[in-house]
Amino acid sequence: MKLGEIAEKLNCTVEGDEDLEITGVAGIEEAHAGELTFLVNRKYRSALETTRASAILLAPGEARPRMAALRSANPYLDFARAIELFHPAPHYAPSVHPTAVIAGSAKIGVGAHIGPFCFVDEDVEIGSHAVLHSFVSIYRGARIGDNFFAHAHACVREGCRLGHRVLLQNGVVVGSDGFGFAREASGHWHKMRQAGIAVIGDDVEIQTHAAIDRATVGETQIGRGTKIDNLVQVGHSCKVGEDTLLCGQAGLAGSTNVGNRCILAGQVGTAGHLTIGDGATISSQSGVPADVPPGAIYSGYPAMDNLAWRKSVAVFNRLPELQRELRELREEVARLRGA
Repeated sequence: MKLGEIAEKLNCTVEGDEDLEITGVAGIEEAHAGELTFLVNRKYRSALETTRASAILLAPGEARPRMAALRSANPYLDFARAIELFHPAPHYAPSVHPTAVIAGSAKIGVGAHIGPFCFVDEDVEIGSHAVLHSFVSIYRGARIGDNFFAHAHACVREGCRLGHRVLLQNGVVVGSDGFGFAREASGHWHKMRQAGIAVIGDDVEIQTHAAIDRATVGETQIGRGTKIDNLVQVGHSCKVGEDTLLCGQAGLAGSTNVGNRCILAGQVGTAGHLTIGDGATISSQSGVPADVPPGAIYSGYPAMDNLAWRKSVAVFNRLPELQRELRELREEVARLRGA
């Protein structure tokens, strides 16, 4: 594909040879001749001297290196779009595999691809152009919108509702039982019937082996456009807003409320019955025991304002030295008093 064609598709400006043939895309350190790369992170600037790429996506004002360039207001986003030009998503022709089991009362829209050993239970409704790859289970009463894609071994439990263009990666479970038990006088645990459902908004992607628990009563909710990473746990009755990121191994205890456009980095854990405000960011491995204000950046355990946490860590690293100084001061004070 000519560089000029790529620029037109991405709505970028070309600097250099528009007829340059581009054969693929790659990272700046791995790229070969004929490939398009990008620069966003300044720590890779030195790689401009050694990269073998033929063209690069650059932000306005970024100095152009010794190769053709595409000027982009958002090089990372446009690189993502360029990947799609060279690696389009696989197409699945409408069909139902003979090993699939589909209940007579299920309603599936036009253009569906139902792969090997899939199971669609009674009273299920799925919109048009769905893809159920293989070994996918849709429990009774589930309602799913158009352009649904479920990879192998994904599962949508009974009564749950999913919007349009929802993507479930391998092993995702939507609507699994919440972790609810009441202690009996004997000390035994009585399982609380998880009578609610999980509701997933439009354009949500849930990645491998994540679990979205159904509510004990009412709904667990995931807002439009939210992306959920591998091995994330969303407990019963949680509410997650729109365009939020829950990164790998994050865990939300029951009834956690997370606002819109939040980022919970890897291994963040929250106590239940708290609220994280819109636009908040929680850094990796933080433990959140209480509410977080909108727009805040929190870190550490217990999670606190990021600046306060960094100051605390700086002090923590000096504790042995501070302890020695304190001991010496106490000894000096005792000596002066004795004198």
